[in-house]
Amino acid sequence: MILNCLLVLALVGVLSSTIVLILAVLGAIKFRGFAKRDRLAAEQFADRLPPVSVLKPVHGAEVRLRENLESFFRQDYPRFEILFAADEPDDSALPIIRELSAKYPHVPVEILILGQPKWPNAPNWCFHHLTKAAHYDILVTSDSDVEVAPNYLREVVPPMLDPKVGSVTCAFRGLSAGGFWSDLDAIGMSVEFTAGVLMSELLDGTHYGLGPTILVRKDSIGKIGGYEACREYLSNDFVVGNFIYKAGYDVVLSGHVVSHVAPVLNFHQMWERQLRWAMGTRYSRPWGHLGSGLTFAVPYGILALIVCLAMGHPVLGVSLFAGTILNRMIECWVVGWWAARDKAAKKWVLLYPLRDLYGFIIWAASYMKQKSHWRDNNYVLLKGGRLVARRANGEVINPN
Repeated sequence: MILNCLLVLALVGVLSSTIVLILAVLGAIKFRGFAKRDRLAAEQFADRLPPVSVLKPVHGAEVRLRENLESFFRQDYPRFEILFAADEPDDSALPIIRELSAKYPHVPVEILILGQPKWPNAPNWCFHHLTKAAHYDILVTSDSDVEVAPNYLREVVPPMLDPKVGSVTCAFRGLSAGGFWSDLDAIGMSVEFTAGVLMSELLDGTHYGLGPTILVRKDSIGKIGGYEACREYLSNDFVVGNFIYKAGYDVVLSGHVVSHVAPVLNFHQMWERQLRWAMGTRYSRPWGHLGSGLTFAVPYGILALIVCLAMGHPVLGVSLFAGTILNRMIECWVVGWWAARDKAAKKWVLLYPLRDLYGFIIWAASYMKQKSHWRDNNYVLLKGGRLVARRANGEVINPN
């Protein structure tokens, strides 16, 4: 009886992961069309692109910080400014920013020193103050661990000229800073995470934001109550886009793919980083996160192999297991390389099934923990994705 139940579970998982692969491939095909759409829009609006303000919180001299920030200074765009926010005047990121500002004197730069965040979500505290200091109506928010191409602004800004569009966000590929665990982290971004974004867009459109890039206008972010409305949520990127969508605006998924840097990590650091993201999804979208357990393939292939061997059906077991391995190899190639344009994905095709198994373990672990750590802060997650923050100085900030 137990073996029969386990076999049913394995077959359900194999079937569901096969459906996921089909949807991911269809999503990738649709997404490739977005890239062409955005290139045409960049050409169409080339002579009337509006000025924009790039808002960027920083916290320390992260790996590849100079390369990441310089990619924003090197934008082929007629008029833009970059505003940075740091907690303290001695933040080690600031000398790098000042050097880049001197190297690119044509780019207006402003640095805000804000002190310790007064809200549970530190980035939203920064975006709140940066928005008030921004000179332009269109705001481009981005993490400090993001690297972009010179045509980035030209391709992501045009949709914001439509007043019905309240936000634009970008898919991203992982960019490893070096080492096996960083590589494993990065390929998960390019394949597993991107596959989820592409399927979501295919089935229901994009109703959320993705942290590496979120564009808003002052009217759209103002309509939801500004960044203050999102101050107590862990997944602030998801919430900002989702609240703007619920306010009646469209949220557009750009066809431009940015690079999200995976720093040099040991296993523990990579585990905590991945677990924090999974916990954020669990608390922000509990039913969707629960269902995502059926998007993995390899765990169900392993289960099918074990159960079928125990029941005396080795050929069936091996076939199901081999099918799930092939499933994830195809997903790595189509989503990671063809859609996300991650060159490293071609090297990962044979190993990606191991990453799929690891992703399932992270998913399961996300139900076993309520506390998270990010930078210098500890967080306790609450229902709905809200959080309590404990700063390095011991200050506890509760949601209000």
